[in-house]
Amino acid sequence: MPLLAEDEPLPWLIERPSPEASSPYFLTCDHAGTRVPRRLRQLGLEERELQRHIGWDIGAAAVAQRLSAELDATLVLQPYSRLVIDCNRPPQSPESMPARSEATGIPGNRSVSATEASLRRRQIFEPYHARIREQLDARGRLGQPTLLVAMHSFTPVYLGKARPWHVGVLYHRDARMAHALRDLLMQDAGLCVGDNQPYTVSDDSDYGIPEHGERRGLPHVELEIRQDLIADAAGQQQWAQRLARCLRMLEAPLLYS
Repeated sequence: MPLLAEDEPLPWLIERPSPEASSPYFLTCDHAGTRVPRRLRQLGLEERELQRHIGWDIGAAAVAQRLSAELDATLVLQPYSRLVIDCNRPPQSPESMPARSEATGIPGNRSVSATEASLRRRQIFEPYHARIREQLDARGRLGQPTLLVAMHSFTPVYLGKARPWHVGVLYHRDARMAHALRDLLMQDAGLCVGDNQPYTVSDDSDYGIPEHGERRGLPHVELEIRQDLIADAAGQQQWAQRLARCLRMLEAPLLYS
C-alpha cells in the first residue's frame, strides 16, 4: 500500500524552477509544512502538536518564498511534517523518525517497522532530494552558477532555556559563505548573530548541506531564524528583505573571488 494517496500533495514544491530563475541563489526548505499522510493518522498527535515547532520550522517557508521572489531564485520546499520523516537528517539517524521530540512523545513513531521506514523514505525523503538534485544538475549542465541557502527556523526557548540569537549561520567544512553573511548581518548592532549556533552541521546530524552543498563544492549556508521574529507576515517580509540585501552584496564576491 502506498504511503501517499493519489489526492495528497507531492513531497516537493518548486517555485521559480531552474534554469529560468535569474539568480545564482538556490533555496531549499526541508521543514516547510505540517502535513501527515492520512494513512499515518496524524501520528497519533492532535493538530495543535503538529503546529508547534516540533512539527515544522515555523515561518521558514514564508520567509523562503518571499526571499525567492525578492531574488528571483529557485526554491524547493518539502510540505510534510518532519515528524513523518526529517528531510534534513540522514535516513540512518535516530532523529529521522523520532519517537520523542523535545518532551513530546510521537505515538506513530514508537515502533516503525523496517518496511514502514523504507516507505516513508522512498515516497517523501528520496523524491524531495531527487528534485533538488535535478534542479542543481540542470544548472550545472548550463554552466549556471549556484549559491545554496538552506532555510530553517528555531524555537526561542528549548527545554526551558531561552536562546539569545536572532539568527544563526551554520556550516561544516566550508565557512566561506556563512562567515561572509555573518559579518554582514553583524553590522546591524541590534542583531545577535550565532556562528554555528544554535546548532552545528555534521555528517551524522544533517543531510542537505553535506549532500547538496559540500559534495558539489557549492558555496553554501544553512540559515536558522528565530521563530518569534518570523511568526507573522510583517516579520517574514522584514527578514526576507534583510537577507535579500545581504545576499545581493555577497553575490559577486562569492562567485568571482
